[in-house]
Amino acid sequence: MSRIFVIGATGGVGRRLCPLLVAGGHQVSGLHRDPGQAAALRAAGVAPVAGDLTEMTADAMAAAMAGHDVAVFSAGAAGSGPERTRTIDGDGPLKLIEAARRNGPRRIYLVSAFPEAGRGKEPKEGFELYMRTKKAADAALAASGLDWVILRPGTLLHEEGDGRVSLGAALPYGPAARGNVAQVLAALVGAPQIRREILELTDGDVPADQAVAAVGRSRAA
Repeated sequence: MSRIFVIGATGGVGRRLCPLLVAGGHQVSGLHRDPGQAAALRAAGVAPVAGDLTEMTADAMAAAMAGHDVAVFSAGAAGSGPERTRTIDGDGPLKLIEAARRNGPRRIYLVSAFPEAGRGKEPKEGFELYMRTKKAADAALAASGLDWVILRPGTLLHEEGDGRVSLGAALPYGPAARGNVAQVLAALVGAPQIRREILELTDGDVPADQAVAAVGRSRAA
């Protein structure tokens, strides 16, 4: 059993992930900005931690995460503008890395972005900024010296999904239901031997737990 701190606990992936982690026997804390979200987190078996990611310092984040073994970062600006892209998708992971070094979990799971997501369309600066910001956060975590897994889903869908996925180091582009992303994250948390890996994820044909187990076997071979 791990003590897990989820940043983005009330988002599309996080609110699906938290109950899976609780069901797996983990103790889960979830960061939330709106006071009204605390009751829903408690109802899901999650300890609510009040805080605004855009305003928290690394010191404040370290204090909030003290005693946790694992952190999951699934927060995102969700197209709400370049400034929030920079502060949430960019600065958020950097603060998490610094907090983990000071007084926090040594294992981090970061939800990033599939490199080809949305390509084939007319370039837009907002999207290009998003992709640059995601890649910079990935690079910072990979160089951090911490244990980490970077999960890069395809274009996220507002769906539960059927629990069947494709998962690997490099995949053809495809969409990914948020529910499927959550299932893969939960399985990865339960497979700590998978570490310092960048994995791409789309909806597919293999049950999420089996897809994660296959990754673990291939790395052990």
